[in-house]
Amino acid sequence: MRHLAYSVLLLAVVSVCGAAKEETLDELKIGFASARLEDRPELGIRIARTQLRNADQLYAASHVEQARAAVDDIVSYSEKARDAATQSKKRLKNVEIDVRKIADKLRDIKRTLAFEDQPPVEQAIRRLEDVRTTLLQAMFAKDKDKKDQKK
Repeated sequence: MRHLAYSVLLLAVVSVCGAAKEETLDELKIGFASARLEDRPELGIRIARTQLRNADQLYAASHVEQARAAVDDIVSYSEKARDAATQSKKRLKNVEIDVRKIADKLRDIKRTLAFEDQPPVEQAIRRLEDVRTTLLQAMFAKDKDKKDQKK
């Protein structure tokens, strides 16, 4: 029994150390595609956050087309995280909070852009707000269903 406890503890420590390694964007995307449904919300948000940092740096370096591709990934993986969260009924609140923070950062980025570069970012922000709305509806519909069942 004691040996089993040490084995489990060792496995947990190795897992944490392995997870601490910074994964590349491609590794995260491959991991997302093969991940369990319960793990996809967190992975989708990690990819979106990574692409948010990339988009900010690319816009600052005047690489507008590459930055737009990163913004498209932000929206795409935020939507995938939302879908996985609503299907698994896990991490709804966390995904909603993360998407709100991402949308806020995109608003900040948008303010620094030339006028002609702002529309794609504005569209991405609107889509992220739709993601948040869907998540909020799923969270509060669940609470309403529980209240209705108690009656």
